[in-house]
Amino acid sequence: MSLEAEVPEALFEGMRAFLEGRPEWDQYRVITSALASFLFQNGCTDRCVSQHYLNGLFMHPGE
Repeated sequence: MSLEAEVPEALFEGMRAFLEGRPEWDQYRVITSALASFLFQNGCTDRCVSQHYLNGLFMHPGE
């Protein structure tokens, strides 16, 4: 699935700053992690969403 969205400038700059020092992350991983976190914290019980949420919490360097 493809997703296109306008992101407020402050969020975009925050994401860019975050990514500059973290070569193991890319914009797709950040968005996936943020979306999984939002869904999980708001009651989504889908197992795949939970797995993405937990992977984002416990990511090890180099993954």
